[in-house]
Amino acid sequence: MILSLFMAFLQVGAFSIGGGYAAMPLIKSLTVDTHAWLTTAEFADLVTIAEMTPGPIALNAATFVGMRLSGLPGALAATFGCVLPSLLIVSLLSWLYAHFSSGKVMQSVLGTLRPVVVALIASAAVTLIQVACTHQAGGFSAPGCLLMLAAFLALRWKPRGKAVSPMLVMALCGVAGVVLHAVGWM
Repeated sequence: MILSLFMAFLQVGAFSIGGGYAAMPLIKSLTVDTHAWLTTAEFADLVTIAEMTPGPIALNAATFVGMRLSGLPGALAATFGCVLPSLLIVSLLSWLYAHFSSGKVMQSVLGTLRPVVVALIASAAVTLIQVACTHQAGGFSAPGCLLMLAAFLALRWKPRGKAVSPMLVMALCGVAGVVLHAVGWM
């Protein structure tokens, strides 16, 4: 199991270009679809927890999956697997950039990767929207969709030019989720 965790998150670290949200479709594919280590609902919970904790979301997700499946050795293996490709690639790119400082080739490569990163982030967003709008029994959840929409609008709203605190929105959504669940609406 530890080697499987290392190899799975080595793939995540090697092929998820563009940051944590770009890694989420690959993490979902490996943990839910390929290895069946998590259900879709557990994956949504994982994304929530990984986003709330300090640090990169993909690294947090790797640590949580490893810990859940194999304790501390699993967490270390998954985390190291996730970090190793970045460590090697950034070291190589740093060396190349220092030696080829004109940057034209590097800017061209980065420019071609931007659309791919946007597509990966959109894929993660669609997955999270599907989970938010689905009841645990599998049907459509109007309260879940409304809560997600309210959170989105609250985070986009800027009264007097000041953004609403994401921590406040998460806390209020957590309370609303507990209340809606208690009354049987979620």
